[in-house]
Amino acid sequence: MKNLLQRLGILICVVCMVSVAHAQLHRFVDPLIGSEGLGNVFIGPSCPYGMVKPGPDNDVASNSGYSADPAKPIYGFSQVHVSGTGGGPKYGNVSVMPFSGDLESIEQESVKSDEQVELGYYSVVLQKWGIQTEITTSDRAAFYHFSFQPENAKAVKIDLGKFLGEPSIPNPDAREAQQFVGSEIEIVSETEVRGYIRIRGGWNNGSAYTVYFSAVFDQPFTEFTTWKNGELFPGQKVQIDSGEKTGALLSFDDTNDDLQLKIGISFISSLKARENINTEIPHWDFQPTLAETQEKWENIFQRVEVDVDASTELKTMFYTGLYHTMLMPVDRTGENPKWENNTPYYDDFYAIWDTYRSSSPLITLLTPSRQVDIVNAMLQIYKRDGYLPEARSGNCNGRTQGGSNGEVVIADAFVKGLQGINYKLALDAMLKDATVPPGGNEEKEGRGGLTDYNRLGYVSTDFVRAGNRTLEYAYDDYCLATVAKGIKRKGEYWSFIKQSDNWQNLWRDIEDYGSRGFIMPKDARGNWVDSIQCDASNGRITYIPYTPVAQDWPICVCWWCGFFYEASSWEYSLSVPHDVAKLVEKSGGQEAFRKRLDTFFDKGLYNVANEPSFLSPNLYHWIGRPDLSNERIHRIIDENFNSSRSGIPGNDDSGAMSSWLAFHLIGLYPNAGQSYYLINAPYFEKTVIHQENGNDFVILAKNFSTKNKYVQSARLNGEDYSKAWIEHQDITLGGTLILEMGPAPSKWGAVLPPPSKSDQEL
Repeated sequence: MKNLLQRLGILICVVCMVSVAHAQLHRFVDPLIGSEGLGNVFIGPSCPYGMVKPGPDNDVASNSGYSADPAKPIYGFSQVHVSGTGGGPKYGNVSVMPFSGDLESIEQESVKSDEQVELGYYSVVLQKWGIQTEITTSDRAAFYHFSFQPENAKAVKIDLGKFLGEPSIPNPDAREAQQFVGSEIEIVSETEVRGYIRIRGGWNNGSAYTVYFSAVFDQPFTEFTTWKNGELFPGQKVQIDSGEKTGALLSFDDTNDDLQLKIGISFISSLKARENINTEIPHWDFQPTLAETQEKWENIFQRVEVDVDASTELKTMFYTGLYHTMLMPVDRTGENPKWENNTPYYDDFYAIWDTYRSSSPLITLLTPSRQVDIVNAMLQIYKRDGYLPEARSGNCNGRTQGGSNGEVVIADAFVKGLQGINYKLALDAMLKDATVPPGGNEEKEGRGGLTDYNRLGYVSTDFVRAGNRTLEYAYDDYCLATVAKGIKRKGEYWSFIKQSDNWQNLWRDIEDYGSRGFIMPKDARGNWVDSIQCDASNGRITYIPYTPVAQDWPICVCWWCGFFYEASSWEYSLSVPHDVAKLVEKSGGQEAFRKRLDTFFDKGLYNVANEPSFLSPNLYHWIGRPDLSNERIHRIIDENFNSSRSGIPGNDDSGAMSSWLAFHLIGLYPNAGQSYYLINAPYFEKTVIHQENGNDFVILAKNFSTKNKYVQSARLNGEDYSKAWIEHQDITLGGTLILEMGPAPSKWGAVLPPPSKSDQEL
C-alpha cells in the first residue's frame, strides 16, 4: 500500500510538472521580436486571429502604429491594427488617450517609459503625467487599466479623427493612404460613450469601412466635452456625422487613482460592440481576462512540444513564430456588414501572396479545423463579392501582387484531406479566376493580364508584373488542375495541367553569372524585350538593358509597374514549385542546377526578406542533395533570425516570415498546394506534434548536436525511410520519424527526389 501511494504521489507530481510546463509555453513568446528593423509587427495584446488588437500609436506612417524610437510620443491607443505588413498602413481606429489636466485641448501626447510587453499584455508609463496604461484583450473587446498619480486630475480622450496612414494634406487620389470619411460620437450615460469612425483606402485601396465602438468605464465621469472639426462643445452629448472628425474629452473624480475602461468593437453597430463587451468581458477583473487570452494561445502552443533542453532563445523564436503566424487573418464571424453572419467570415488576408507559402500550411498542420473555416470564408467571399480574396482588408478585396493565390490555399487544403469544404464550389471559384478577366481595376482581384495569358500563353509587357504573373498563374493552374482531377472533372484537369507549363513560354536561353535560362520579358508579338525605358527628359528617352539581375522598380517604374514584383529574374526563375525537375532539366541538368543555386546564394542574389525566395534554399532536395539544403537553411537562420527586437529580417507579412522560420526549426517545410513536406535537419532534438485528430507525430533527431548537423539516415515507424520528404498523411496518421544525425554529409535522400509534375503519370 505504501509503495502504491508512493507511485501515485510520483505520478501526480509528474502530471503536475507536465501541466506546469505546458502552462508556461506562452512565456516563450516575445511580441517585441520584429518590432524594430523591418519586421513591422504589432506589439499589443491579441487573441488568436483576434478582431481587436489594441496597442500604442506613436507613428502614423507605421503599419502597426508603433515605433521603438523613444523620442516619438504616444498620441493614443487604438483598437484595430495589422501586423508585419508592408506598403501603406491600415486601421489605427478608435483612439483613446488618458491624460491629466483640464478638458481644454484635443492634442494630448506623451513620450513613453517603462514599457512592458508579453503575450496578451501591454504596459507603458506616459512620462508627461506619470500615468501607467495597462492593456489586455478578448477577441472583440479591449480592457484598459489606467493608474494616475495621486491628486492629479483624471481624464480620457476618445478620438474618432485619428487613424494610420493619413496624408498630411487630404488627397482623394493619394495611393495607399487612408482617407477620413466620417465619424459620430454620443455620450450615452455617465459611464458609456459610443459611436463610429468611417475610413476608406489604405494599402489595398479598399472602399469605406466602419469601425463601431462602445466604451464603458468602471466609474462615472464628472464632466465631458465633445468636439467636431477641432471645435469644443462642453456638455453637448452628441456630434452627428457630417463628414468631420469628432471625439470626446472625459473628466473623472480624482479621489481614486485607478480607472478602468472596456472598449468593444464591431463592424455591425455600436450596440453590437456593447454586446461584445457583455459577452466576452462581463466583469471588471483585469487579470482573469489576461489569463483567458493566454490560455487561448496556450491551447495552440501545446500542439507542438519541443524538447525542454533546447535553448531559451530557440524556444522563444519558435513559439513567437507560431504567435505571429496566427495574428491574421482576423476572425470576424458574426461581424460581417455585407451579408448574413451564419457562416465563418475572415478578413485581413494581408496578403495571401505572402501567406500561402508557409502560413496557411502551418495553420493546416496545427489547427486544421481553423483552416477549414478560413477556406470556407474565402468561398463565401467568392459567392458574395464575385472573386476569391487576395489582399482583402476592411471587408473589401484589393491589391493582387501576382497570382490568384487563393487557388494554392484551396489546393493545399484539398490534397491534405481537409473535410467540410465544398470543393465543387471551390473549383468554380478557381475557374472564375482563371477564365474571367477582372476588368476595371485589375489590382483588386482575379488575374490581371488574363487576356494575354489565355491568348498567348504568357502575360506580355503590355501589362505590369508580367513576369511573376505568368509564373504564378502557371502554378495556380496546376493547383486548379489538382482539385479538378480529385473531384473527377477531367476536362478542366487536362486543360489546366497543360497550362501549368506556360512558365516555359517566358524561359529564354540566355546566360548570366555562368547559368543559362531565365524568365525574361516578351512583348505581345512574341519578341523578346532587351531593354526598357527608364527616363524621359529634354526630349530624349533613356533605356537600360534588361538582364536577369535588373530591377526596373522603383528606379525606372513604380513599385507595382515592373516586369517582376519585388524580385529579380534570378529569384523568380527558380519559382516553379510544381515542376522543379523540369526546371533542373532546362537549367542544364543536376550539376548545372547545383552551380546555379550556389551562385544564387554565394553572389548575394537571394533575398531572405521576401517571399519569392521562400522555397529556394530547399531546391537542392530535387538533385539529391538535402545536405546542401540543410547548410543553406541553417546559415540563413543563424545569420538573419534571432530573438532580438530586430530578429526578423524583413516585413513579417502577417506571419509569413515567422511561419517560414517555425517550420524550418522543426525540420519540415511545405511546398504549398502539394501534399508533402521537405525534411531538413531540425534545430530541436525532439518535436512532438499533438494533432487535432488525437494522433501524435514525433520527430526525433538522434545524436543531435551542433557538430552533428547532417542527416545520415531515417526511420519512419521503425522502417527505413530513404526519402527527404514526407507526405502529410504520414503525419496525420501519427508515428515517429527518427533522423540519425552525423558530422558529415551522407547519401540519404539522394535516390528519390520530391514530386514534380513532369515526373508523374498524368
